[in-house]
Amino acid sequence: MSTASEASLFRYSRLAWLAGLALLIAAPFVGLYPIFVMKALCYAIFACAFNLLLGYTGLLSFGHAAYLGAAAYFTGYLVRSAGFSPELGVLAGTLGAGLIGLLVGLIAIRRQGIYFAMITLAMAQMVYFVWLQAPFTGGEDGLQGVPRGKLFGLIPLQNDIAMYFVVLAVFVAVFLAIIRIVHSPYGQVLKAIRENEPRAISLGYDVDKYKLLAFVLSTSLAGLAGALKTLVLGFATLSDAHWSLSGEVVLMTLLGGMGTFAGPVLGAFTIIGLQDLLADRVGSWVTVIIGVIFVLCVVGFRRGFVGELLAWRRQRSGS
Repeated sequence: MSTASEASLFRYSRLAWLAGLALLIAAPFVGLYPIFVMKALCYAIFACAFNLLLGYTGLLSFGHAAYLGAAAYFTGYLVRSAGFSPELGVLAGTLGAGLIGLLVGLIAIRRQGIYFAMITLAMAQMVYFVWLQAPFTGGEDGLQGVPRGKLFGLIPLQNDIAMYFVVLAVFVAVFLAIIRIVHSPYGQVLKAIRENEPRAISLGYDVDKYKLLAFVLSTSLAGLAGALKTLVLGFATLSDAHWSLSGEVVLMTLLGGMGTFAGPVLGAFTIIGLQDLLADRVGSWVTVIIGVIFVLCVVGFRRGFVGELLAWRRQRSGS
Protein backbone atom coordinates (compact mmCIF):
# COMPACT_ATOMS: atom_id res chain seq x y z
CA MET A 1 0.00 0.00 0.00
CA SER A 2 1.32 3.46 -0.89
CA THR A 3 2.02 6.19 1.66
CA ALA A 4 -0.90 8.21 0.29
CA SER A 5 -3.23 5.23 0.71
CA GLU A 6 -2.05 4.69 4.29
CA ALA A 7 -2.61 8.37 5.07
CA SER A 8 -6.09 8.19 3.57
CA LEU A 9 -6.93 5.08 5.59
CA PHE A 10 -5.65 6.71 8.78
CA ARG A 11 -7.73 9.81 8.07
CA TYR A 12 -10.90 7.78 7.59
CA SER A 13 -10.18 5.81 10.76
CA ARG A 14 -9.67 8.97 12.78
CA LEU A 15 -12.91 10.45 11.45
CA ALA A 16 -14.75 7.23 12.36
CA TRP A 17 -13.33 7.33 15.90
CA LEU A 18 -14.33 10.98 16.33
CA ALA A 19 -17.84 10.22 15.03
CA GLY A 20 -18.11 7.31 17.47
CA LEU A 21 -16.96 9.48 20.36
CA ALA A 22 -19.48 12.19 19.43
CA LEU A 23 -22.23 9.55 19.36
CA LEU A 24 -21.22 8.25 22.79
CA ILE A 25 -21.17 11.79 24.23
CA ALA A 26 -24.64 12.46 22.87
CA ALA A 27 -26.05 9.03 23.78
CA PRO A 28 -27.69 9.89 27.14
CA PHE A 29 -29.30 13.00 25.63
CA VAL A 30 -30.89 11.31 22.60
CA GLY A 31 -32.98 8.71 24.39
CA LEU A 32 -30.46 5.92 25.00
CA TYR A 33 -30.67 4.44 28.50
CA PRO A 34 -27.45 5.50 30.34
CA ILE A 35 -27.26 2.28 32.37
CA PHE A 36 -27.33 0.17 29.21
CA VAL A 37 -24.63 2.22 27.48
CA MET A 38 -22.46 2.19 30.62
CA LYS A 39 -22.78 -1.58 30.83
CA ALA A 40 -21.83 -1.88 27.16
CA LEU A 41 -18.83 0.42 27.70
CA CYS A 42 -17.64 -1.76 30.58
CA TYR A 43 -17.81 -4.84 28.39
CA ALA A 44 -16.10 -2.89 25.61
CA ILE A 45 -13.16 -2.26 27.98
CA PHE A 46 -13.22 -5.98 28.81
CA ALA A 47 -13.16 -6.94 25.12
CA CYS A 48 -10.36 -4.45 24.35
CA ALA A 49 -8.32 -5.94 27.20
CA PHE A 50 -8.88 -9.44 25.84
CA ASN A 51 -8.00 -8.31 22.31
CA LEU A 52 -4.66 -6.97 23.56
CA LEU A 53 -3.84 -10.52 24.60
CA LEU A 54 -5.37 -12.49 21.72
CA GLY A 55 -5.30 -10.08 18.80
CA TYR A 56 -1.86 -8.58 19.36
CA THR A 57 0.02 -11.26 21.33
CA GLY A 58 -1.62 -14.42 20.01
CA LEU A 59 -2.51 -15.84 23.44
CA LEU A 60 -6.00 -17.34 23.82
CA SER A 61 -7.25 -17.16 27.40
CA PHE A 62 -10.39 -19.15 28.20
CA GLY A 63 -10.64 -17.75 31.73
CA HIS A 64 -10.65 -13.98 31.41
CA ALA A 65 -13.94 -13.61 33.28
CA ALA A 66 -12.07 -14.59 36.47
CA TYR A 67 -10.30 -11.22 36.51
CA LEU A 68 -13.40 -9.19 35.76
CA GLY A 69 -15.22 -11.07 38.53
CA ALA A 70 -12.32 -10.71 40.97
CA ALA A 71 -12.21 -6.94 40.57
CA ALA A 72 -16.00 -6.78 40.81
CA TYR A 73 -15.97 -8.53 44.18
CA PHE A 74 -12.93 -6.63 45.50
CA THR A 75 -14.41 -3.26 44.56
CA GLY A 76 -17.90 -4.13 45.78
CA TYR A 77 -16.71 -5.34 49.17
CA LEU A 78 -14.28 -2.48 49.77
CA VAL A 79 -16.75 0.23 48.77
CA ARG A 80 -19.74 -1.28 50.58
CA SER A 81 -18.19 -2.78 53.72
CA ALA A 82 -14.78 -1.13 54.15
CA GLY A 83 -15.84 2.44 53.38
CA PHE A 84 -13.50 2.94 50.42
CA SER A 85 -14.19 5.84 48.08
CA PRO A 86 -15.20 4.77 44.54
CA GLU A 87 -11.86 5.72 42.97
CA LEU A 88 -9.90 3.77 45.61
CA GLY A 89 -12.27 0.82 45.27
CA VAL A 90 -11.81 0.73 41.50
CA LEU A 91 -8.03 1.05 41.89
CA ALA A 92 -7.91 -1.76 44.46
CA GLY A 93 -10.08 -4.00 42.27
CA THR A 94 -7.88 -3.36 39.23
CA LEU A 95 -4.68 -4.07 41.17
CA GLY A 96 -6.23 -7.20 42.70
CA ALA A 97 -7.16 -8.54 39.27
CA GLY A 98 -3.67 -7.74 38.00
CA LEU A 99 -2.10 -9.61 40.92
CA ILE A 100 -4.21 -12.69 40.25
CA GLY A 101 -3.28 -12.35 36.58
CA LEU A 102 0.40 -12.28 37.53
CA LEU A 103 0.08 -15.48 39.57
CA VAL A 104 -1.84 -17.26 36.81
CA GLY A 105 0.45 -15.90 34.12
CA LEU A 106 3.58 -17.19 35.83
CA ILE A 107 2.12 -20.68 35.45
CA ALA A 108 0.32 -20.37 32.11
CA ILE A 109 2.94 -18.69 29.91
CA ARG A 110 5.19 -21.72 30.23
CA ARG A 111 2.85 -23.44 27.77
CA GLN A 112 1.54 -22.54 24.32
CA GLY A 113 -1.58 -23.01 22.23
CA ILE A 114 -4.37 -25.16 23.61
CA TYR A 115 -2.32 -26.00 26.70
CA PHE A 116 -2.13 -22.31 27.61
CA ALA A 117 -5.88 -21.94 27.05
CA MET A 118 -6.72 -24.96 29.20
CA ILE A 119 -4.49 -23.77 32.05
CA THR A 120 -6.19 -20.37 32.06
CA LEU A 121 -9.60 -22.08 32.09
CA ALA A 122 -8.62 -24.39 34.96
CA MET A 123 -7.22 -21.52 37.03
CA ALA A 124 -10.34 -19.44 36.33
CA GLN A 125 -12.54 -22.26 37.61
CA MET A 126 -10.48 -22.38 40.79
CA VAL A 127 -10.99 -18.63 41.24
CA TYR A 128 -14.73 -19.07 40.58
CA PHE A 129 -14.89 -21.69 43.36
CA VAL A 130 -13.25 -19.22 45.75
CA TRP A 131 -15.93 -16.60 45.04
CA LEU A 132 -18.61 -19.24 45.48
CA GLN A 133 -17.32 -20.26 48.92
CA ALA A 134 -15.84 -17.03 50.35
CA PRO A 135 -18.02 -15.52 53.10
CA PHE A 136 -17.75 -11.91 51.89
CA THR A 137 -19.06 -12.60 48.37
CA GLY A 138 -22.57 -13.63 49.33
CA GLY A 139 -22.25 -16.95 47.51
CA GLU A 140 -24.99 -17.53 44.97
CA ASP A 141 -26.83 -14.39 46.14
CA GLY A 142 -23.93 -12.17 45.14
CA LEU A 143 -22.72 -8.93 46.65
CA GLN A 144 -25.67 -6.55 46.67
CA GLY A 145 -26.20 -2.89 47.49
CA VAL A 146 -22.85 -1.45 46.43
CA PRO A 147 -23.07 2.37 46.68
CA ARG A 148 -21.54 4.60 44.02
CA GLY A 149 -20.48 7.29 46.48
CA LYS A 150 -18.73 10.48 45.42
CA LEU A 151 -15.76 10.57 43.08
CA PHE A 152 -12.84 12.29 44.87
CA GLY A 153 -15.42 13.38 47.44
CA LEU A 154 -16.84 15.91 44.97
CA ILE A 155 -18.80 14.32 42.12
CA PRO A 156 -21.96 12.45 43.22
CA LEU A 157 -22.03 9.28 41.14
CA GLN A 158 -25.62 8.51 42.14
CA ASN A 159 -26.50 10.75 39.20
CA ASP A 160 -26.58 8.49 36.14
CA ILE A 161 -25.31 11.23 33.83
CA ALA A 162 -22.29 11.96 36.05
CA MET A 163 -21.54 8.24 36.33
CA TYR A 164 -21.92 7.85 32.58
CA PHE A 165 -19.29 10.45 31.74
CA VAL A 166 -16.89 8.98 34.29
CA VAL A 167 -17.25 5.56 32.63
CA LEU A 168 -16.92 7.13 29.18
CA ALA A 169 -13.74 8.97 30.24
CA VAL A 170 -12.23 5.74 31.54
CA PHE A 171 -13.17 3.91 28.34
CA VAL A 172 -11.56 6.59 26.15
CA ALA A 173 -8.41 6.52 28.33
CA VAL A 174 -8.18 2.71 28.03
CA PHE A 175 -8.80 2.81 24.29
CA LEU A 176 -6.05 5.40 23.74
CA ALA A 177 -3.69 3.55 26.08
CA ILE A 178 -4.10 0.32 24.09
CA ILE A 179 -3.41 2.17 20.84
CA ARG A 180 -0.26 3.60 22.40
CA ILE A 181 0.85 0.20 23.69
CA VAL A 182 0.33 -1.50 20.34
CA HIS A 183 2.23 1.21 18.43
CA SER A 184 5.12 1.29 20.92
CA PRO A 185 8.31 -0.78 20.49
CA TYR A 186 6.90 -3.14 23.11
CA GLY A 187 3.77 -3.60 21.00
CA GLN A 188 5.85 -4.38 17.93
CA VAL A 189 7.60 -7.15 19.85
CA LEU A 190 4.20 -8.55 20.85
CA LYS A 191 3.22 -8.66 17.18
CA ALA A 192 6.48 -10.41 16.37
CA ILE A 193 5.74 -13.02 19.03
CA ARG A 194 2.26 -13.50 17.58
CA GLU A 195 3.52 -13.93 14.04
CA ASN A 196 6.61 -16.05 14.69
CA GLU A 197 7.66 -16.76 18.27
CA PRO A 198 10.76 -18.84 17.40
CA ARG A 199 12.07 -15.98 15.28
CA ALA A 200 11.47 -13.50 18.11
CA ILE A 201 13.48 -15.78 20.40
CA SER A 202 16.27 -15.99 17.83
CA LEU A 203 16.44 -12.19 17.78
CA GLY A 204 17.23 -12.22 21.48
CA TYR A 205 13.88 -11.29 23.01
CA ASP A 206 12.83 -12.87 26.29
CA VAL A 207 9.38 -13.75 25.00
CA ASP A 208 8.14 -15.12 28.32
CA LYS A 209 8.64 -11.73 29.99
CA TYR A 210 6.88 -9.94 27.14
CA LYS A 211 3.97 -12.36 27.23
CA LEU A 212 3.72 -12.16 31.01
CA LEU A 213 3.55 -8.37 30.93
CA ALA A 214 0.89 -8.51 28.21
CA PHE A 215 -1.08 -11.01 30.29
CA VAL A 216 -0.91 -8.83 33.42
CA LEU A 217 -1.87 -5.70 31.46
CA SER A 218 -4.82 -7.53 29.93
CA THR A 219 -6.05 -8.95 33.24
CA SER A 220 -5.68 -5.57 34.96
CA LEU A 221 -7.78 -3.85 32.29
CA ALA A 222 -10.32 -6.66 32.51
CA GLY A 223 -10.41 -6.00 36.26
CA LEU A 224 -10.96 -2.30 35.61
CA ALA A 225 -14.01 -3.22 33.53
CA GLY A 226 -15.38 -5.40 36.34
CA ALA A 227 -14.78 -2.73 38.99
CA LEU A 228 -16.62 -0.10 36.94
CA LYS A 229 -19.45 -2.51 36.21
CA THR A 230 -19.97 -3.11 39.93
CA LEU A 231 -20.27 0.63 40.59
CA VAL A 232 -22.63 1.10 37.65
CA LEU A 233 -25.01 -1.74 38.51
CA GLY A 234 -24.53 -1.78 42.30
CA PHE A 235 -23.81 -5.49 42.62
CA ALA A 236 -21.37 -8.29 41.80
CA THR A 237 -22.52 -11.84 41.16
CA LEU A 238 -21.05 -15.22 40.25
CA SER A 239 -22.01 -14.63 36.62
CA ASP A 240 -19.25 -12.03 36.51
CA ALA A 241 -16.69 -14.82 36.99
CA HIS A 242 -18.48 -17.64 35.18
CA TRP A 243 -16.81 -19.49 32.31
CA SER A 244 -19.64 -18.52 29.96
CA LEU A 245 -18.59 -14.86 30.21
CA SER A 246 -15.09 -15.90 29.14
CA GLY A 247 -16.70 -17.37 26.03
CA GLU A 248 -18.72 -14.21 25.42
CA VAL A 249 -15.64 -12.00 25.38
CA VAL A 250 -14.07 -14.30 22.77
CA LEU A 251 -17.27 -13.90 20.73
CA MET A 252 -17.20 -10.10 21.11
CA THR A 253 -13.61 -9.92 19.92
CA LEU A 254 -14.00 -12.24 16.94
CA LEU A 255 -17.33 -10.75 15.90
CA GLY A 256 -16.02 -7.19 15.83
CA GLY A 257 -12.59 -8.01 14.47
CA MET A 258 -9.62 -9.53 16.26
CA GLY A 259 -6.45 -7.48 16.05
CA THR A 260 -8.29 -4.21 15.38
CA PHE A 261 -8.87 -1.34 17.78
CA ALA A 262 -12.54 -0.64 17.16
CA GLY A 263 -13.57 -4.26 16.53
CA PRO A 264 -13.91 -5.39 20.18
CA VAL A 265 -15.89 -2.23 20.98
CA LEU A 266 -18.34 -2.88 18.16
CA GLY A 267 -18.52 -6.56 19.11
CA ALA A 268 -19.27 -5.73 22.75
CA PHE A 269 -22.05 -3.30 21.85
CA THR A 270 -23.50 -5.84 19.40
CA ILE A 271 -23.62 -8.71 21.89
CA ILE A 272 -24.87 -6.62 24.83
CA GLY A 273 -27.43 -4.95 22.59
CA LEU A 274 -28.74 -8.28 21.30
CA GLN A 275 -28.92 -9.70 24.82
CA ASP A 276 -30.83 -6.66 26.05
CA LEU A 277 -33.15 -6.59 23.03
CA LEU A 278 -33.94 -10.29 22.83
CA ALA A 279 -33.85 -11.41 26.48
CA ASP A 280 -37.47 -10.42 27.24
CA ARG A 281 -38.75 -11.68 23.89
CA VAL A 282 -37.16 -15.08 23.40
CA GLY A 283 -35.80 -15.89 26.88
CA SER A 284 -32.98 -18.42 26.96
CA TRP A 285 -33.13 -18.75 23.16
CA VAL A 286 -31.09 -15.54 22.99
CA THR A 287 -27.95 -17.68 23.40
CA VAL A 288 -28.93 -19.80 20.40
CA ILE A 289 -29.65 -16.74 18.27
CA ILE A 290 -26.32 -15.13 19.16
CA GLY A 291 -24.59 -18.43 18.37
CA VAL A 292 -26.21 -18.58 14.94
CA ILE A 293 -25.21 -14.97 14.24
CA PHE A 294 -21.65 -15.80 15.27
CA VAL A 295 -21.51 -18.82 12.94
CA LEU A 296 -22.85 -16.76 10.04
CA CYS A 297 -20.33 -14.00 10.69
CA VAL A 298 -17.44 -16.46 10.94
CA VAL A 299 -18.47 -18.00 7.61
CA GLY A 300 -19.20 -14.71 5.84
CA PHE A 301 -16.94 -12.25 7.69
CA ARG A 302 -13.93 -14.21 8.91
CA ARG A 303 -12.06 -11.04 9.87
CA GLY A 304 -15.02 -9.64 11.83
CA PHE A 305 -17.00 -6.51 11.04
CA VAL A 306 -14.16 -4.02 11.35
CA GLY A 307 -11.54 -6.40 9.94
CA GLU A 308 -13.54 -6.92 6.77
CA LEU A 309 -14.16 -3.18 6.42
CA LEU A 310 -10.46 -2.40 6.78
CA ALA A 311 -9.55 -5.13 4.29
CA TRP A 312 -12.04 -3.68 1.81
CA ARG A 313 -10.62 -0.19 2.29
CA ARG A 314 -7.06 -1.43 1.76
CA GLN A 315 -8.04 -3.33 -1.35
CA ARG A 316 -9.84 -0.31 -2.76
CA SER A 317 -6.94 2.02 -1.94
CA GLY A 318 -4.43 -0.37 -3.50
CA SER A 319 -6.40 -0.81 -6.71
